[in-house]
Amino acid sequence: MSDAGADGVSQNGAAGMRATWTGSPPGRESGSERVKRPTILAVSQPIFRGLLIAAISFGALHAANAAEDSLGTKIKKIFATPTPAPSKHRKRSAKKTTPSPSPAASPRHKKISPTPSPSPTPKSKSKRKRVSPTPTTTPEESPVPSPTETPSPSRSPRPAAEKRGAPNVTLSPDEISGYDSYPSKVRQILDAGLELTKQNLGYTYGSADPANGGMDCSGFIYYLLRENGFEDVPRDSSQQYVWVRKAGDFNAVLSRKEDSFELDALKPGDLLFWRGTYNIDRDPPITHTMIYLGREKRTKKRVMIGSSDGRTYDGKQRWGVSVFDFKMPPPPNSGDAKISPVFVGYGRIPGLVEE
Repeated sequence: MSDAGADGVSQNGAAGMRATWTGSPPGRESGSERVKRPTILAVSQPIFRGLLIAAISFGALHAANAAEDSLGTKIKKIFATPTPAPSKHRKRSAKKTTPSPSPAASPRHKKISPTPSPSPTPKSKSKRKRVSPTPTTTPEESPVPSPTETPSPSRSPRPAAEKRGAPNVTLSPDEISGYDSYPSKVRQILDAGLELTKQNLGYTYGSADPANGGMDCSGFIYYLLRENGFEDVPRDSSQQYVWVRKAGDFNAVLSRKEDSFELDALKPGDLLFWRGTYNIDRDPPITHTMIYLGREKRTKKRVMIGSSDGRTYDGKQRWGVSVFDFKMPPPPNSGDAKISPVFVGYGRIPGLVEE
């Protein structure tokens, strides 16, 4: 062994540095030196741990800084975007406001699709409520429901009033030409008929009794003749026509002229017959009847008495038991005679005795 090995010191000529060993030189390890190696490792391990802890703490600090930066940026973004946030809230509020128009649109869709029956019903009720408030007269209707209902019936009587605005007409025997020369039985019948025209009786379909407030055309003839002794008079106009035809004293009229020769045999007290005054399927097709009065002194026109729902006297329509002008109806406007009145003819009352 050299001195360097004995002292544990070696000289390095090239580097001029000294290295020391605490035991035998490298390559030679005694048992004690083998025991001392773990002590070095034990000293290096805490250092390494410290370095690791320092590195981890450094990384943690860096991550914290980065986190702080990210939090800062996020905060900046949060504070930098307050304006879009309210805008979003505004949009949401607008969306909240849109449901208010959406129900308005929804009723339209509900109007279009009535399938959601529960929804339209309340909305229809709301509409009815809107209809009720729109006519501000609803409070007026509530205090005055009767007058509001009265206009509707008042409208029905208004046409009735228009119908009776031209009131029923009556004539005295003095206003009829040659009335005094009529046979007594004829005057008896006509006097009774003129008395009925003074009672303001209306036209009541199916009635043959003035106690009902009105009569129809054949009901008037039926009541008048039965009250004057003709017990076999039929009830409806078609059978009254047959009744006269069977008696053999009937004059058919084909002309539509007022001065036709077919009317030369017409006498006061004769029964007059029409067809086509209303549409009905019957045989014979007679639908209207009256009784002939004669000529009025003032106008020289033929007049008759009976019950009608719109015939005229003096150019005005009358409804009910009245005196009417006897004139030939105009030609029908169509080829269907069932819907146009046609005068068929006239005849004497069966069993009437002229004195």
